[in-house]
Amino acid sequence: MDQLAPTEKYSPYLFFPAAEWAKFRADTPLTLTEDEVRRLRSLNDPVDLEEVKRIYLSMSRLLSAHVEASQLLFRQRRAFFNVTEVAKTPFIIGIAGSVAVGKSTTARVLKELLARWPSSPKVDLVTTDGFLLPNEILRRENLMDRKGFPESYDVGALLRFLSGIKSGQRDVRAPLYSHLTYDVMPGQFVTVDRPDILIFEGINVLQPGKLPKDGKIVPFLSDFFDFSIYIDADEKRIRDWYTARFMRLRETAFRNPESFFHRYSQLSESAARAIAEGLWTNINLKNLRDNIVPTRARADLILRKGANHLVEEVALRKL
Repeated sequence: MDQLAPTEKYSPYLFFPAAEWAKFRADTPLTLTEDEVRRLRSLNDPVDLEEVKRIYLSMSRLLSAHVEASQLLFRQRRAFFNVTEVAKTPFIIGIAGSVAVGKSTTARVLKELLARWPSSPKVDLVTTDGFLLPNEILRRENLMDRKGFPESYDVGALLRFLSGIKSGQRDVRAPLYSHLTYDVMPGQFVTVDRPDILIFEGINVLQPGKLPKDGKIVPFLSDFFDFSIYIDADEKRIRDWYTARFMRLRETAFRNPESFFHRYSQLSESAARAIAEGLWTNINLKNLRDNIVPTRARADLILRKGANHLVEEVALRKL
């Protein structure tokens, strides 16, 4: 975290080595098994039960405190306005970071841990993939090579979704995405019905957008978040993880004739690796540098990963 180094006198963060962070677990119970963690982690992600104990249980305890504080504030506001018919709104957690850095694993593990709190909250998980513009539109607008960049999303649909969730609406729909066909699934949705907690995961969810010159209210996705997490790592490590995942998919999912990337499964190993490195350099690295990393300092919590996808440092924003 170069611009967030602990030596910075005016840093808004507190920094903890992973071993120190693990102590904040206190008496938070471990409610996952090794088999469950294996099922929840993404391809080529070695996160195991020890990593859950070391990093995620302390996160679960911290988030529990934030949710309780939010619920208390809600009750106080309801008393302030002297109303009783206001529905409690979900606590929304945003998770951001590069492709291949482990966002999906973090989101799924957190979802399971939070849902197993003694209060048994209803926890839903939605990714921004479904809010990408369909490939047909991306091709027409010459944006296929910028898929995942801020301009490739239906920002209006994203804002309507989060606004509906935060307003306490029933049965708010989010579009679904197929990683097999590499496209939005027409007419396919997941319905989110007043969860206690919503985890919202995507590479650019902390993107602020452009500020209006006339001072009009322009909402950003992060305006709807109660807590935000950024998964961080060195560029070279993320590149290696991305390439390794691509080569693994070449031997598995890409072999499906219906896969958008099926053609890559027919290439030699060296040719496929060259394709992966080209995709990283020309698309994902540009997106990381121009759009994703600049949002890192907007997060409440930053998980800095080292070798083997394991978290080596945690930065927590000061209150």
